[in-house]
Parts: sequence; C-alpha cells; structure tokens
Amino acid sequence: MVVRIKNDEIYNIDCIDGMKSIKNACVDLIITDPPFAINFSNKKNNYNRTFDKVLEGYNDINHKRYYNFTYKWMIEAFRILKDSGSMYVFSGWNNLNDILTALDTIGFITVNHIIWKYQFGVVTKRKFVTAHYHCLYVCKNDRLRKFFPYVRFKQNDRSKDGNRSLHYRDKEDVWYIKREYWTNKLKTPTKLPSALICKILEYSSTKYDVIVDPFLGSGQVAVVSKMLGRHYIGFEIVEDYYKFAKKRLQE
Repeated sequence: MVVRIKNDEIYNIDCIDGMKSIKNACVDLIITDPPFAINFSNKKNNYNRTFDKVLEGYNDINHKRYYNFTYKWMIEAFRILKDSGSMYVFSGWNNLNDILTALDTIGFITVNHIIWKYQFGVVTKRKFVTAHYHCLYVCKNDRLRKFFPYVRFKQNDRSKDGNRSLHYRDKEDVWYIKREYWTNKLKTPTKLPSALICKILEYSSTKYDVIVDPFLGSGQVAVVSKMLGRHYIGFEIVEDYYKFAKKRLQE
C-alpha cells in the first residue's frame, strides 16, 4: 500500500504500510504503546472503567508471532528516525524480552530503561499486583541524540525546603505519574497520561519537530504533540479508534 504521508495527519492504516511511505531519516521522535499480546479484553471492568464507555476493537497480537510483529515495525521505525532522534517504546513485562531482542538485533542503542509507576494495577489473588509499565528509551546514534536536561527545571532549582534538586528528581528513571480516568466519557482500552507524553516531548524534542506514533490508539501522542507545537504523524488500524483520535485532534 502506497500512501502519501503528510505532517499533522493521522491515518487509518497498518503502521508498517504507513511508515514504508515515509522517507529515510526524517522523524525526530517516536513515542508508542504497541499491543501487549496478553489476551487483553477491552470489556473487562479494569482500572475503574465503565463497561459501556470503552470502545471495542482492540487489535491484539498472538504471543507466538510477537517477535516477528515487533521486528517488522521496528525496522521501519529505525529507517525513518533521524540520527539525532530517539524512540520511546512502552511495554508490559509479558513480552519485554521480544522487544529488547528486536531493539538489539536492529541496532538501536538503549539509553534508559524507564519504569512508569502508576497508582494501582488490577487486583490479583495468586501473584503480586503489577502496577508499572516499562519504557525503553533508545536511539540510533548516542553521540548525536538530542536531549534537553534543563528544559523542565533549571540546574539550580530546589524544592521548597531546599533539600532536593528538582531537575535531578525529574530525571530519575522511575516516573510516578498517575493514570488518567475519563469518568463517564468514551475512551479506548489503553491510554498513556498526557503528563507522561509531555515529559518525553519536552526532554527529547523541540517545537516543529516531527513526532510519530505507529500505534495511535486514543490519539494521545498526536494531541499532546499538537498542543506543544510539534508536528505529528499517527497510524491506527482500528477504524473506531482512528475516528475517536481524529475527533480529539479536531476539537
């Protein structure tokens, strides 16, 4: 499939087809939350979601072909990313090995393994509660990679009591950011908090940079990118999710 891809647009197509239509080395930052392959049911009443407010159609991946799926989209991500660019990939623990292996095989350089700790997970009876996601921060060229260490806090900014460095705490690799709950509003099954995306955008991009999300879902990456003056490109294979994201961008 050949599609003319433009900045500040999202597309209801498979991300591999979409990225194949993007030129080499023209993307500044990729942020994405791919399917987790955990037999996820979007009708479960998890995380305080109202049963009839969750959009159907979550397109999960069979566990046995997760590595091949991951390799195929990542090889395109590597091609379109600038040498100065970065990629942040979110993952649960279930298929983390496949993601790490694909990153290494393709040639990505791991910068940080970030842990996003949210306020609570699904209650369990026979194991410990999972209340975090992994976020792999990677790049193509670590020497050329853009990063802005004092964009959120100045080097000498301190806490009110004067005992803590604010920029140091903000750059620690465990991020305590709450999930967003859209009470009584339509939503997709999974959604990254806007504060999380904003933090990534501020540290790893500047105004007018091109941001790509291969698995757009609710459109959160595109929406926050637009709010912060970045160009965005997104791909979403589920039509209802695409329409939902499109409406959010228009609003």
